[in-house]
Amino acid sequence: MKTALEYSNAFDIKKLSRYAVKGITRICNEIGPRKPGSPEELKAQELMAKDLKKSCDDVTIEEFKVHRQAFMGFIPFTVACAIASVFTYAFATPIISLILVILGFIPLILEFLMYKQFIDPLFPSLPSHNVIAKRAPKGEVKKRIILVGHADSQFEWTLNYLLGGVGMKLVLIPAVVGLVADLIVSIIGIICAGTGGALEAAEPRWLMILGFVVGCVFIPFQLAFLLFQNPFKSVPGANDNLTGCYVGMAVAKAMEETDTRFENTELVVICSGSEEAGLRGAKAYAKAHEKELKDVETCVIGLDTFRDLETMAVYDRDLSGTVKHHWGAKHLVKNAGENCGFDLKFESIYLGACDAAAFTQRGIPATGFAAMDPTPPRYYHTRLDNADNLREEAIAAGIEIMLETVCMYDKEGLPTE
Repeated sequence: MKTALEYSNAFDIKKLSRYAVKGITRICNEIGPRKPGSPEELKAQELMAKDLKKSCDDVTIEEFKVHRQAFMGFIPFTVACAIASVFTYAFATPIISLILVILGFIPLILEFLMYKQFIDPLFPSLPSHNVIAKRAPKGEVKKRIILVGHADSQFEWTLNYLLGGVGMKLVLIPAVVGLVADLIVSIIGIICAGTGGALEAAEPRWLMILGFVVGCVFIPFQLAFLLFQNPFKSVPGANDNLTGCYVGMAVAKAMEETDTRFENTELVVICSGSEEAGLRGAKAYAKAHEKELKDVETCVIGLDTFRDLETMAVYDRDLSGTVKHHWGAKHLVKNAGENCGFDLKFESIYLGACDAAAFTQRGIPATGFAAMDPTPPRYYHTRLDNADNLREEAIAAGIEIMLETVCMYDKEGLPTE
């Protein structure tokens, strides 16, 4: 099977990776952090759109609405419900405790784990944008491949910055376990006391004391959960995810500079907005363009963070493990990696998501591709994710594999089981 280099005989991966590093560094230095739906996010996208116009035939910027703080806005509410449930269990009735725990779980599950726009209307609406750049084929469009990375950057995860990935988990896991423990204790209390009275009136009395003590053990972790994210400080986002944007942009640049144009395959590069607010840009694009994406055979590759080369992988499952990506899309990228000398593993995102999930949810063949340590690394969503922390060889690997991917897709389409 031919490699991308054999298709064009001219792709200069080193030159393309330097182009990416230079562009990322410029955005970090001249624009800085780009919280979802911010003027800085748009400025970066306008700069990237200007660059994409050199290699693409049609570049547009589409606006959509985002409720920036909704994605993490559940944290104070959930923590308050968890702590209140401990005291209502001991001093009121376990039924009230159970109701509070359930109320705390609802936004945690729907917003953070499932990426539903559940509490979004409770937060202010802001304009955010997607950059869509199309490189047309020579003839009729019969196939389409989309490379999507996000231009925004996350608010700083304070716990990851202070404690690192492992330390952060040692806080977050007990906080969530505590909420589960509160749920179990409340149910046991209802069974023992009934729904009509205080638990202290029921036998055995030791159950009330034990349940209260168990709940109190987890309260410090739940209070620490309040420090999880700093809602006032966003991060540079050099790796996450300007690298993803520039891997896609470098593919278009390579094709333009080598005068490579597919016969019937359209190449689309998207620099989405507000991914860090719950995939809002990708969701908006997939919804608005669903018909055209399904009218022509389309494959979507979500590009997200190219830094930790040792853990570079294709995503099998996404969106907190609830979405399974398309078999053909996954194997297309894996096969391309093999042609370039990389043994890509299939991995899953069990907490979080990448833009590809928004397309898979709408039945459009998609997969994610990234090179990031899932621990996560200390730079992830912190001030350490700056241009000085870029790793050019990881970016180069992403570019090379994506060039091979688009060329293979044009020549052979999606692999079949």
